[in-house]
Amino acid sequence: MKDALAIHRRLLAHQVHHEIVRLPRPMTSARELPDMVSAAPERCLMVTVLEVATRVGREVVVAVTSPVALPPRPGAVGALLGARQVRHAASHVVNAATDYADGLVCPLLLPQPLPVFIDDRLRVDEGPVFMPIGERHTALSLRARDLLELLPGKLADLRGARLRGARGAVARRH
Repeated sequence: MKDALAIHRRLLAHQVHHEIVRLPRPMTSARELPDMVSAAPERCLMVTVLEVATRVGREVVVAVTSPVALPPRPGAVGALLGARQVRHAASHVVNAATDYADGLVCPLLLPQPLPVFIDDRLRVDEGPVFMPIGERHTALSLRARDLLELLPGKLADLRGARLRGARGAVARRH
């Protein structure tokens, strides 16, 4: 499993100013972050791992980074991908696919083959965002702009409106 030290080293290598935040009590889910760090839920991030059944019968696992206040709806992800069925992944699938503990998945250092989407409702400004880093006692704080530059994946409109096709719904960053 990945930990705070691996993430800290990665951020140092990219010369990104960040802070490892010690939490007042153990956390079991990213949804607890707003209370733990006294931040707005829009400034706290979570990674949701979903199992997607494609129209051609394949099963794939995808990760979605979003604000805690706006978790992705499986139906919106299904519409984005043109999928037959989308469901939340079981804990053992999350652990295996991300190399993080379920509920504490950090959007950084996710394995390369894992498709990653970033909810475009993520506030991109100079303020800090907070996210779990795979450990129950710590979280990560850094500027949203810096995070977006480091995140793999595509920005996606996950508002849940009917989409006209995946190409129109997904925009490449930069």
